[in-house]
Amino acid sequence: MSNETRRGYLSLAQLKSAVEAGEVDTVTMAMVDMQGRLQGKRLTAEHFLNDIADVHAEGCNYQLAVDVEMTPVPGYRHASWSTGYGDFSFVPDLSTLRWMPWHEGSVFVMSDLAWADDSPVTVSPRQILRQQIDRLAERGLVAHAGTELEFIVFRDSYESAWDKGYNDLTPATRYNVDYALLDTPRLEPLLRRIRNEMRTAGLEVQDAKGECNFGQHEINIQYDEALATADGHALYKNGAKEIAAQEGYSLTFMAKYNEREGNSCHIHLSVRSKDGKPIMADGQALSRQGEHFVAGMLESLREMTLFLAPNINSYKRYVPGSFAPTAVSWGRDNRTCALRLVGHGPSLRIENRVPGGDVNPYLALAAMIAGGIHGLDNELELEPAFDGNAYEADKPRVPDTLRDARDLFAGSRIAQEAFGADVVEHYLNMANIELQAFDSAITDWERVRCFERM
Repeated sequence: MSNETRRGYLSLAQLKSAVEAGEVDTVTMAMVDMQGRLQGKRLTAEHFLNDIADVHAEGCNYQLAVDVEMTPVPGYRHASWSTGYGDFSFVPDLSTLRWMPWHEGSVFVMSDLAWADDSPVTVSPRQILRQQIDRLAERGLVAHAGTELEFIVFRDSYESAWDKGYNDLTPATRYNVDYALLDTPRLEPLLRRIRNEMRTAGLEVQDAKGECNFGQHEINIQYDEALATADGHALYKNGAKEIAAQEGYSLTFMAKYNEREGNSCHIHLSVRSKDGKPIMADGQALSRQGEHFVAGMLESLREMTLFLAPNINSYKRYVPGSFAPTAVSWGRDNRTCALRLVGHGPSLRIENRVPGGDVNPYLALAAMIAGGIHGLDNELELEPAFDGNAYEADKPRVPDTLRDARDLFAGSRIAQEAFGADVVEHYLNMANIELQAFDSAITDWERVRCFERM
């Protein structure tokens, strides 16, 4: 389907017409960083059309060599003080050109990253996912995915939340509103605006619902091919924050804000043939190919957890009885398992319940596809589905800490074969940087426990 016929998208010709009509004056051109965040530039529309659309724009290559606070850190081969922190190119993917309705007169385009010789920046998240999509295509297959992002809304602005040190914030709801239709309408003006403006930006929004933690909600978006889903996820996450800020709210996707329920990001994945035929289902059950694919995801899950749970805070979700998984198991419609088989017939798909709201969707989908390919290539046998409470199962466990996940990723033959040594080294360094930062920090917990009583 061309951009001319997709709601929310624009072709280059339509953009030119909109600029001439005075409807568009700004093009937001973005890439995705290691944390899954949008980074880039706001260009005048005329400059984009005249000088950028058919070629590229430059940006400092330190954007894939920084920590969460955008501080340049050591250990990355492609960017350092010794190499002078040069540029790489933002190459616009014109198939992603779409409206950005929460900013007047603005459109958005996602970019791939390339070096001066036009070779891809292999450690960039979008390229990592592209690589796995290409590997799947070599086997005649296409991945479709959907992500379910939860977030917590507060009646504090982002500036107020910052000034408070993100403590003592007022949640938008005061009690558990999971599936509730009573309290949630009080937040409906914000949620409705997010839903409608995401729809105008080309995302197929399905629904919104309350969740368990105070102020917690979820907005679900229709599945798509894996790269389009990751692009939509990144845009939605950024846009939801911007819309909340415009309305005087703040919201967080962090995996575990407090001791109550964390923010999950369940990722649904299915595989089809190039002509669109579902290959994972055999009636209401998994096909042999489907079994191999899920078996590979299951076998690789512990080794790939770094790409599913990339932050220190990610691991605080894995608490028994919390609806976040602790056992590496799969089951039919079983929310206590790490992998949950859902749907029927052509809609049969696997739901990965390990990722939290802080996940980088490109890396997570790349990890899931790589695991599935491992299962297909080796015709792995799938263990029987788990029935009952997987929290009590005698199964391998989801890693408890970022340090454990880093070590498993470092020793993973599957990751080396799927991603290459450069990608593995790059993201091990990212984990090391986060661990070093956390290990040197003094927490509120330590002050409360130690200030007077030790």
